[in-house]
Amino acid sequence: MFQSQTAQRLRAEGRVEGRAANILLLLDHRGVELSDEERERVMGCSDFDTLDLWFRRAVTASSADGVFNSQEG
Repeated sequence: MFQSQTAQRLRAEGRVEGRAANILLLLDHRGVELSDEERERVMGCSDFDTLDLWFRRAVTASSADGVFNSQEG
């Protein structure tokens, strides 16, 4: 099925935005606090692979550092 470049780009942007929102939701649910700057870092990230890594870390991380910087979990 053919999709225009615009449609493909919009779909990719939607995936990125959804993944970022899911990270914040997961961390909020788990009680992991993020600063405003850290929230902006998540929402401003446009790389799905990075967001996917952060999401996987967010499942077990006990701090923002565990999401962004470590191999925790």
